[in-house]
Amino acid sequence: METITVEVWLYGPLARYGGQAAGKNHANLQLELPPGSRIQDLLEHLSLPTEERGITFINGNLSAMPGLQPDLDHPLDDGDRVAFFHLKSMWPYQYRDGAALAPDMARAMAQEKKLFHHHSNR
Repeated sequence: METITVEVWLYGPLARYGGQAAGKNHANLQLELPPGSRIQDLLEHLSLPTEERGITFINGNLSAMPGLQPDLDHPLDDGDRVAFFHLKSMWPYQYRDGAALAPDMARAMAQEKKLFHHHSNR
């Protein structure tokens, strides 16, 4: 059976979902998943409830943050890197000047902005 390999980083308390790869502060896994797998499938594979994750990056692009997780249906490709940070984790230092957005996140944030402006103009 054909598979894809996804590199997964779990930070903070989420490291416990890394099984034998779990360290005190992080876990790094190379997971084989069926082609067509999505972020939701990856979370299920890890037994990681989506509500426990905070900031998420896919290939360095911000794909989710607390209260806004539009990436659940994001398809994963062979060689993708996914980093899950716990809700209590701080914004990663290397992104102090901002982060590129995954397409689903950009659309979700634009929609949130429209809703906010709509409600604030009353």
